[in-house]
Amino acid sequence: MPELPEVEVSRLGLLPFLPGQRIVNVIFRTAKLRHDIPAWLATRLTGLRVDAISRRGKYLLFDCENTGGGGWLILHLGMSGSLRLVRTGTPAQKHDHVDLVFARTTLRFRDPRRFGTLLWHEGDDVVSHPLIAVLGIEPLSPVFDGDWLYAATRRRSAPIKPLLMNSHLVVGIGNIYASESLFRAGISPLRAAHRISRERYRILVPAIRSTLETAIAAGGSSVRDYVHSDGGAGCFQLSCAVYDRHGEPCPTCERPVHCVRQAGRSTFYCARCQR
Repeated sequence: MPELPEVEVSRLGLLPFLPGQRIVNVIFRTAKLRHDIPAWLATRLTGLRVDAISRRGKYLLFDCENTGGGGWLILHLGMSGSLRLVRTGTPAQKHDHVDLVFARTTLRFRDPRRFGTLLWHEGDDVVSHPLIAVLGIEPLSPVFDGDWLYAATRRRSAPIKPLLMNSHLVVGIGNIYASESLFRAGISPLRAAHRISRERYRILVPAIRSTLETAIAAGGSSVRDYVHSDGGAGCFQLSCAVYDRHGEPCPTCERPVHCVRQAGRSTFYCARCQR
């Protein structure tokens, strides 16, 4: 599933091309992704100018003249979605479900599993949308620090790794990035969150930030379907220290990397280096 780095890479790839451009046509090849696509949405979008593209968690927010009678297009890549900029008129392939056509290019949304989301929010207050309002803190924001995470976990007895993936607490830290961040911080993914000291949280938060920033610089992780807006692939997964390396030597101590299941997801860690 595309996480914060992949969504941010998608956003950065669109910024040189779309802001300031008007949508001249909208093509829907399905009536439903995760949610129904309203029949009127194509008409509502046509003619609007995309003024900016921002991100909240794993949602891309397209500012469509929200201060001038427009609103916000909310897009979530789901489990298998990707955005591509293609030449207008390029034949659609299977799973190419949505085209936003601009004068100079077409933004195409491909989603083989159709778990993505495409919604419209009228007006300027997009943060009040039910899907956005419940999101937790942004891990790349200045207010996310070790003291904040320490305070937020005092009554949390769950293991730290699934907790980092809880979007109501912190947004966008997916399975790969939680495993790698905890390895960098030397913290076991099995440790109860409320049993981690303030000092160790002050190590963990920079490790999370560094992991996410490194992943963004690497173009994200392309494990299955995710590609950039230009069709390229991310390569962060090639440099992972523990993720998907069960049985391979830890890069620090050379002991075999362990794998356990937590909250239905595979967790990779070094039992010697992470305590």
